Amino acid sequence: MHLTISSREFNQDTSGAKKAAHNGPVFITDRGKPAHVLLTIGEYQRLTGGQASIIDLLAMPGSEEIEFEPVRVEVQPRPVDFS
Repeated sequence: MHLTISSREFNQDTSGAKKAAHNGPVFITDRGKPAHVLLTIGEYQRLTGGQASIIDLLAMPGSEEIEFEPVRVEVQPRPVDFS
């Protein structure tokens, strides 16, 4: 099941559109023509094979608040034998 709403309706009730997306895709029209589709992240991951790219993850709202402290890796060079 899906819902179709206009851009104006989406702007006036974004939270309603997000709630509706839990029941299926929400098609958003612009001047009567489909322009966007709102999906839950679970549905998006299902459609894309569950693999989010680092770009997708960094673009998610709130990602700037995630604490991340990578472990420093020490790389030791090895001598090369050209013989």
